Amino acid sequence: MKKQFEQLLRIAEGRNVYIQTHDYPDPDALASAYALQYLLKTQGIEAPICYFGTVDKVNIRMMMDVFEISPLLKDEMDEIDENSVVINVDVQKNNSNLTDMRGEELVCIDHHPWVTQEHYDVVIHRIVGACATIVTRLYEELGVDIPEKIATALLYGIKMDTRNLCAGVTDEDLEAFSKLHHLADGRLILRLDNNSLQLSDLRAYGAAIQNIAVYGKLGFVHIPFDCPDGLIASVSNFILALDAVEIAVVYAERGRGLKFSVRSELSNINAGQLVNLALREVGNGGGHMTMAGGLVFAERMSLLGADPDTAIHKRFSEVYEALAGAEEV
Repeated sequence: MKKQFEQLLRIAEGRNVYIQTHDYPDPDALASAYALQYLLKTQGIEAPICYFGTVDKVNIRMMMDVFEISPLLKDEMDEIDENSVVINVDVQKNNSNLTDMRGEELVCIDHHPWVTQEHYDVVIHRIVGACATIVTRLYEELGVDIPEKIATALLYGIKMDTRNLCAGVTDEDLEAFSKLHHLADGRLILRLDNNSLQLSDLRAYGAAIQNIAVYGKLGFVHIPFDCPDGLIASVSNFILALDAVEIAVVYAERGRGLKFSVRSELSNINAGQLVNLALREVGNGGGHMTMAGGLVFAERMSLLGADPDTAIHKRFSEVYEALAGAEEV
């Protein structure tokens, strides 16, 4: 990774550089961008953080406050020139959760399965539980000390994206977590952990309790209003905690389309593959073995027919049965 980072520095020389996360950054994306920003600063490069969505979760707003993270405002992003270098962090081009911005997306730092067909000049990619693990490794390989605030953010990113080291975690995540644990502010981690919900979030949880439908091992929830990606993911984790549910499929209104969060506890069912196949022809999706996301495009909602919920249940159930059957053969 050191060679790729050195190549990044050569590409960035004399040009404006921007760090772009997915549109609705989660703790891992925000921590990775924040730590990368500091790492680049140690090399004499100023790189503002950008994203096009909103930050609604209490713990993410707290991260921005305590770590003094100041992303560019929308009108500031409008001034980015086409010669600027854009570094995609925790996301790849052509993802439904990534708005195309002015500038050249030449660098990608990501931990998700590699699915994009688009070209990057520099790719720093590893299949690990959190993007923050990759950035931690970069510090180590470059011999740069990790300040307490940076270590705290990275540790929290790993903690959240691996669901407390219980989902998709690798040896590299554990090594990074151990290193950061000795450098981070444990009391601040506890504060962030204890401030993850706001009163308005209860509306989404209420909808989940009222609308859950369980078919075999699959639990479906349709949240009948728009809500942030992070909240949809939280409800998905909440549903997965039910003893009767081993795969959670939660979806909420998004414009005239639908936004999905999928979780799987089954070792033979890949959540990313499940959502990708289930949403074929009506949208797209992908992600990890245990957690994934997807989108039904507004212009293709009509393909779900007069009863979209029944169609979604059928699509996911059929793909689940096919994947489970293939595993048994």
